[in-house]
Amino acid sequence: GGKHCRISDQETNGKNPTASPNDFSDPVYKEIAMTNGYINRMTREELRSKLAEFQLETRGVKDVLKKRLKNYYKKQKLMQKETVNGNSYYDYICVVDFEATCEEGNPPEFKHEIIEFPIVLLNTRTLEIEDTFQQYVKPEVNPKLSDFCVSLTGITQDIVDKADTFPQVLQNVVDWMRQRELGTKYSYTMLTDGSWDMSKFLKIQCCVSRIKYPSFAKKWINIRKSYGNFYKVPRNQTKLTIMLEKLGMNYDGRPHSGLDDSKNIARIAIRMLQDGCELRVNERMHAGQLMTVASSAPLEGAPAPRMPHYKN
Repeated sequence: GGKHCRISDQETNGKNPTASPNDFSDPVYKEIAMTNGYINRMTREELRSKLAEFQLETRGVKDVLKKRLKNYYKKQKLMQKETVNGNSYYDYICVVDFEATCEEGNPPEFKHEIIEFPIVLLNTRTLEIEDTFQQYVKPEVNPKLSDFCVSLTGITQDIVDKADTFPQVLQNVVDWMRQRELGTKYSYTMLTDGSWDMSKFLKIQCCVSRIKYPSFAKKWINIRKSYGNFYKVPRNQTKLTIMLEKLGMNYDGRPHSGLDDSKNIARIAIRMLQDGCELRVNERMHAGQLMTVASSAPLEGAPAPRMPHYKN
């Protein structure tokens, strides 16, 4: 049975540790604070017409609209100051949403195996999905999918029977990422919806396949946390469908298709970047346990992907 990982929900405020107190004495911060107060008093209609005036997205709930407008003004004001450092950010974000074998009622001792490995490559400069990768995976411990799993994911027995096993698919992933020069020419990081993809599914899969946990997947952005902190919504309102809905979007495609889920998660990430959120790594694996990464930690891209070694 898997040990349950305790996750600390202690998150530091987004303070920049290198900022000295006098950085904030600049009058521009006073102007920003004044503007924010003004925006807080606006109605949804006023917010929408102001956003329209600046040719910004007008969809979403009131809190989202406020955040969008505040960030727009803040960016404009700071751009005049030129303190925004554009180089510190990841060039690409790799959105991953695994599908795994499952049974109804999820028995705790069940060994989930990854059956779909999708990646959506998001260019943070153009804010476009530049490329996608998708391969199905043949499970080895429970080669026969449950009816529940087939109807949930839409992945049939025939599909997984014809697929490669996980180590081969992971090798293909590594090759695909290398061809795109991730971690060499371009900085990048992984992004998932929740912490389970990496801390549970990938961890279990590596045990099953007897390979070490890949170094490029040791840190990631859990978009639920980023979304909750950025738009100030409680954790229970960060399910994929709710996040889309609050931003004024509908789900595209088939829910629980790994690739479609990944594309929808990427759409949320794009909207958050447009709204001025700096999506950054907030979770990591350390000695097989899930850990929180403080928002004050230095921004580092993931290493160039390599195929992990086999364990004896």
